[in-house]
Amino acid sequence: MAFDNLHLEKGMYRESGKSFSQVLEALDPSEAYKGTALEGTDAFQRQLKRFNIRVKGAGSDPVEKFFATYESSVLFPEFISRIVRQGIEETDILPSIVATVTNIDAMDYRSVYSEPSDDDKELAHIMEGTSIPATTIRTRDSLVRLKKHGRMLVASYEALRFQKLDLFSVMLRQIGAHIRTSQVKDAVSYIIDGDGNTDGAADFYVGTAPLSGTLGTLEYDQLVEFWAQFYPYEVNTMLVSPAGMVNLLKLPELQNPLTGLNFQGTGKLTTPLGAELLTCPALSDEAIVALDRRYALEMVQSGDVSVEYDKLIDRQLERAAITTLCGFSKICHAASKVLYIE
Repeated sequence: MAFDNLHLEKGMYRESGKSFSQVLEALDPSEAYKGTALEGTDAFQRQLKRFNIRVKGAGSDPVEKFFATYESSVLFPEFISRIVRQGIEETDILPSIVATVTNIDAMDYRSVYSEPSDDDKELAHIMEGTSIPATTIRTRDSLVRLKKHGRMLVASYEALRFQKLDLFSVMLRQIGAHIRTSQVKDAVSYIIDGDGNTDGAADFYVGTAPLSGTLGTLEYDQLVEFWAQFYPYEVNTMLVSPAGMVNLLKLPELQNPLTGLNFQGTGKLTTPLGAELLTCPALSDEAIVALDRRYALEMVQSGDVSVEYDKLIDRQLERAAITTLCGFSKICHAASKVLYIE
């Protein structure tokens, strides 16, 4: 079959605007395998089959199986990239924070925004002959700042060659989890402090109008009053620190049996206000970030997980960098707010 005859070489990682997987798919389209035993696999998975490399389970091969031939070694950087991406997705709370993800092929990006006034938000009747109310979309004054996040893979080929790929994958997924933690920290920072184009999220303090209560103590009344500040947006995501989560779960209203059943059945915590409750270690214990994830934040990324393929193919694993490049931009300033308990 076609996948058995492909010529693999380093240059496949250098094609402008295409990932290694995309280059493989162009040479060996998955559509050609419909109705066959290989239906449902992608081009990279078919190359693993070609070289009989098993990457999962108790019967997984050692790392050195990738280096049996030069062509099979070309697959190794893509394998690392995919497993790191799995680690990113396993610990991923960004989909509950960002409204959209923009992929670019450059280092610079200028986002757009629209901040309608209260009059603009009203759908007034349009009389015959009168002008139609306009919503103005503008470009940001400042560029979105992309940041590189990554980890260095420090190991010799001799140390890894006999290790099973299944075990090696655990280490790579951990790298992915660390990268995503750094990205989430950046996202929360942009929400709270602003992105250089807009100010930070509006601050509300317990005990200071329009919130009641006593500074340093959080009760359900303050959550409701905070929730009421979002109209016309809605609170569908709340971020709290681990210690803040403990305090919230002690509120009688969050001990409602239905809330507990939802957590026990799905592993997801929701507040009585209908918002998804997420633990975020990047937050301070005295702050709660609430947002309407449909409108709050844009994630901008340049490329996918990047690995130093030359080193990896040539077995120079010592200090091989695994990185991502991404940034964040606020879309609607009023769609995110911060509640300070202390």
